[in-house]
Amino acid sequence: MNGGLLLERQLLPSEGMTWYASVPVRTPKEITDPESFFLEPRHPRHRQYEALRAYFVEGLKSKEAAKRFGYDPVAFRVLCWRFLHEADRQFFQDPRHGPQSQPKKDAARDLVVALRKKNYSVYDIRDELERQGDTRLGVTAIREVLRAEGFSRLPRRADEERPSHPRVVADEKADVRAFALEEGEFSTRVGGMFLFLPLLAELELDGLVTGCGFPGTKLVPATHAVRTALLLKLIGKARRSHVMDLVLDPGAAIAAGLNAIPKATYMSQYSSRLGRTAIARLLGAWLERLKATGSVDGRSLSLDFHSIRYFGDDATVEKHYVPRRSQRAKAVLAFLAQDPDGHLFCYSNADIRKGEEATEVLRFVEFWEKHFGSKPDELVFDSKLTTQPVLSRLNGLDVKFITLRGRTPALKTEILSQPRSAWQQVELDIPHRQYRQPRFIDQRIKLGRYEGELRQLFIKDLSHEEATVLLTNNLKATPKTLITRYARRMLIENGLADAVDFFHLDALSSAVALNVDFDVLLTVIASGIYRQFARKLRGYQHVRARLAFRKFLDTPARVRILDDEVVVRLTRRAHNPSLIDAGIIGPATPIPWWGGRKLRIEVM
Repeated sequence: MNGGLLLERQLLPSEGMTWYASVPVRTPKEITDPESFFLEPRHPRHRQYEALRAYFVEGLKSKEAAKRFGYDPVAFRVLCWRFLHEADRQFFQDPRHGPQSQPKKDAARDLVVALRKKNYSVYDIRDELERQGDTRLGVTAIREVLRAEGFSRLPRRADEERPSHPRVVADEKADVRAFALEEGEFSTRVGGMFLFLPLLAELELDGLVTGCGFPGTKLVPATHAVRTALLLKLIGKARRSHVMDLVLDPGAAIAAGLNAIPKATYMSQYSSRLGRTAIARLLGAWLERLKATGSVDGRSLSLDFHSIRYFGDDATVEKHYVPRRSQRAKAVLAFLAQDPDGHLFCYSNADIRKGEEATEVLRFVEFWEKHFGSKPDELVFDSKLTTQPVLSRLNGLDVKFITLRGRTPALKTEILSQPRSAWQQVELDIPHRQYRQPRFIDQRIKLGRYEGELRQLFIKDLSHEEATVLLTNNLKATPKTLITRYARRMLIENGLADAVDFFHLDALSSAVALNVDFDVLLTVIASGIYRQFARKLRGYQHVRARLAFRKFLDTPARVRILDDEVVVRLTRRAHNPSLIDAGIIGPATPIPWWGGRKLRIEVM
């Protein structure tokens, strides 16, 4: 009983509660016995009315009226007191649901109507209300006001009928003919991009691209297209289509030598105009440039395959072994060569078809001899890179190699049967290496499909649980030299990890291998540029690209264009002293694609 009264007290108008307007539906009993409708009211308001009427009009005592209508006597007396002292006699009426006024709409109603009479759309009206700042209404609220005032939907208007205010305009189209370094000042998010420009000018990348027959247009010449794609790779963009992040950044456009950065469609489709011949020419010219700068010596190179996983359903994509998945899956196979001393990639080929994997090393030797001037002295690679007949051909070309041999059950038995006295120990001169004292057995063997004699080394305690088996045609080198060189082969694994992590080598750009080939070529060139950049930084010569970018290059800048030079002012960072000590900050460098105007980098 008390619970019912408490609920009713919560619903009194004086306590700020409202009732939903409703009409009670009469039961069959109320229809046949009309008195029950008044003596047994079901609606709370009706029950209050009948109870108070019985007390005030019929003269029933408080306890009797409370008992008849199911109230607690004390609660009923409180109800009577409130009725006597309430000034509002709308006590028993259910107010309408919801607010009876809309202050925001009412305040803006006259202005909304006046603006519609000026041919303003609901969006124009919304913007005008926001500009005036007095009242803000949403599009839906404005439509409701206009509908209530009898306005129909606004027909499509001509441009001259629309209100005059700033409108969205199309982004500027990339056009080298519109490029101009007009005096001014602006901010850019890619201040680190300007640190690469002196290197690109020093390496004469434009001349290499021009001599290799890369495609271009009058709007975006080949040099500007390749430079833009390379700059995106250098700042770690996962895909060339992500260029849209920079289309409104004037710093990126000026760095590329254009009035505006080419859009995603152009950048994504540029590689579709390339073939392996043009890519190989640029790769060869790049190798010659690396040799001229002393970045590559060609004495010993590490080789490896890398499978770039494809997740689509294209039937033309072949299946290759993917080590990260330990399974065969659809992928584009890329062949890479790395110089372990320079810590950079110097060759790539992602246009490899099924059955061509084993002979790719021979094509690489031919390429190297053509552009480097001599065959590589030594190649180091895994056991699955090629076959025994190809090893024989390498030996016939007088190319030394170090590779692994698969551990067959018979070979494992032979290793386990070796007496303790047969194992010799050697100490490797590799700083910071945990396993520096491996044991080995040196043998001479012959294999069924290899012409000639091979040298076989069983090696224990080289960070593997089972013994490592090395095969080489270098019969004169000491075991220490061979083991040390193979131990350094892990550098190519680290380089591939860096290429995947920062240069996004695994971000497959297309199901067409030749399109991927261009992306891998950009990775090769970008790795070389990072090594050139890091060589100037004392203490950071061998740092990975991601770390170099984070510490030195991932920074905004303030760009000021003067009459004779462009001044880029980097924000203050902890590693700026290394840039100053390396001579990167301070001196002015002429940039060829700026018409000879100089670039000067400073610190704020």
